[in-house]
Amino acid sequence: MLGQQLQTLRCDDEPELISRARQNDDAAAKIIMQRHNRRLYRLARSVVRNDSEAEDIVQEAYVRAFTNLAEFRCDSRLATWLSRIVLNEALGRVRRRRPTVDLTSIEQQERSQGQTLPFPPATAQLDPERSVAQREIQLILERKIDDLPEHFRTVLVARAIEEMSVEETAQLLGLRPETVKSRLNRARRLLRDAIEKDVGPGLTNVFPFEGRRCERLTDNVLERLALPV
Repeated sequence: MLGQQLQTLRCDDEPELISRARQNDDAAAKIIMQRHNRRLYRLARSVVRNDSEAEDIVQEAYVRAFTNLAEFRCDSRLATWLSRIVLNEALGRVRRRRPTVDLTSIEQQERSQGQTLPFPPATAQLDPERSVAQREIQLILERKIDDLPEHFRTVLVARAIEEMSVEETAQLLGLRPETVKSRLNRARRLLRDAIEKDVGPGLTNVFPFEGRRCERLTDNVLERLALPV
């Protein structure tokens, strides 16, 4: 019964969910996590560029958040508060690995050896060649996002992928709105240039029409002409 009641609170129920979670209500905590999992995972991964570590960071952040939920004063959105905890955890791990990070080097492009982010697959296509092509494009985008310098990559994930507002991103990352805008523009230029460098030579192969699609069209025409296939 309680689970059914909580299901009806999904639209504008954040204060109620927080109140119940503070009372150790597992059902409320589960809804909060399901609501924020994707954003928090993507933000964590934008920093560490590793799937399993990002998942571990989110788990640790949730434990910290729910343990200290009484400290949340509702002066910001719960999503922003959780996101800040995740970023602090992720950045802390990076700093422990690289204690002498030079922030003036963020303009330099670094090669990443991280794994790629498995976004949800696109709607299944009838044509396998097109499905393969779409997946290849997705993998290229993921790799190129991974290759962006950290400060640009985090802003890009927040603004372009998670569609956070400039103001929310600025608050989350402790930046001025103007800095968010400039870093997003720079990230987009870096991403565009990187993709053009890799994909440009292959433009002659776009819009493939071969394999089963080609055979199907040929068979259909021959059938309409009443010619043997």
